[in-house]
Amino acid sequence: MSESRIGLLSQCLPPSPHWTSKDVPDQSGKVVLVTGSNRGIGREIARVLLSNNAKVYIAARDETSAQQTVKELKEETGKQDVFFLKLDLADLSSIKTAVEEFTKNETKLHTLYNNGALLLAPVELLTKQGYQGQFGTNVLGHFYLTKLLLPILIATAKDSLPGAVRVVTVSSIAHNFGIPPEGINWDTIGPNPDLEIRKKVGSSKLYAQSKLGNILISNELARRVSDKNIVATSLHPGGINSSPSKWNIIARLLMYYFLDDVAHGAITPLYAGTAPAAAELNGKYLTVWARLTLPSEKALDLELQERLWEWCEDQVKNL
Repeated sequence: MSESRIGLLSQCLPPSPHWTSKDVPDQSGKVVLVTGSNRGIGREIARVLLSNNAKVYIAARDETSAQQTVKELKEETGKQDVFFLKLDLADLSSIKTAVEEFTKNETKLHTLYNNGALLLAPVELLTKQGYQGQFGTNVLGHFYLTKLLLPILIATAKDSLPGAVRVVTVSSIAHNFGIPPEGINWDTIGPNPDLEIRKKVGSSKLYAQSKLGNILISNELARRVSDKNIVATSLHPGGINSSPSKWNIIARLLMYYFLDDVAHGAITPLYAGTAPAAAELNGKYLTVWARLTLPSEKALDLELQERLWEWCEDQVKNL
């Protein structure tokens, strides 16, 4: 794969995929954790991996929905190795508890899919610890989850083939739009950020900022684990009708009529997490459908990557 910047039009109206979920190799012996997998793209990722013999953890906040997903996936695939892991990315203490529970049951983790996200949430929404809702969930929550799971990922990588252990972070093409010149508006993210500033920025730009944050953290992670036999990638899954916004009825209507289905949305994450060729993609960014591209210039800012990583470290250091 050659690395160049694919135009936004081609990302919005992509050619037919060169790789699909039918190309996922056998996942026997693999342990996988997928956040936000009780619905949408995450559910489809989990279904395909389970169908290909992975042991899959459905990491989600809503236990009723997640347990129903577990039941359905067992029925749909005929496989039994799928389990619910209670995880609220908007609550750092819940993340710590979830990792403790996971590591009590597992000694290996081959792939972490940082997939769950809030989309177009009200600007008033804060996480349990007082961070701006979308940034606190999409960025800080996944940062803390990844940080706590790094020891088991590193241990798994020691006994794995090169590039077999992966951290896949789902970002969005939205990271290209509405971003301030400095990349991150630090006054909006918290803890306890000023409400008037958040209102002025607006929910869509706050979402875009969180998706930029996903790429920044993924790229910084890639550098920090480059000698650990772990591959960290980020990606745009496509314009997908996964209905993640329960707040914005217009967004949901647009998704229903104009966007692709979750089967297409799972292609790029599944490629990043399972394709043999993706073992060479540490620190890279993919777009639809499983095409290597460059993210925005701001996403490639090394100083901003490090600054955001250190900011996240500061937020969780006393937990």
